Amino acid sequence: MKREEKISTIDGLYICTFQPDPAGGYSVRCPAFPGLITSGNDLEEARAMAREALQLCVEVYQDKGWNLPPSDADPREMVKELIPVKLARI
Repeated sequence: MKREEKISTIDGLYICTFQPDPAGGYSVRCPAFPGLITSGNDLEEARAMAREALQLCVEVYQDKGWNLPPSDADPREMVKELIPVKLARI
């Protein structure tokens, strides 16, 4: 007899930073998971790698019984931009 088990899921949103590398591609970090560092040859690949790394971090936290970092705010409500400014040389 086959047993069916429902698995409930929730969506988590975590902000990641994508920094262009001088040699090409992007490096990715996630402040919610300080040890998460990944990269991709282009922005699309970097996003996919970030998603995979986040999934792995969540699995590790759950396996170890650690509390997951709280999900970040809905990104549609948050705007982050780099604003260039001129700095005086001292």
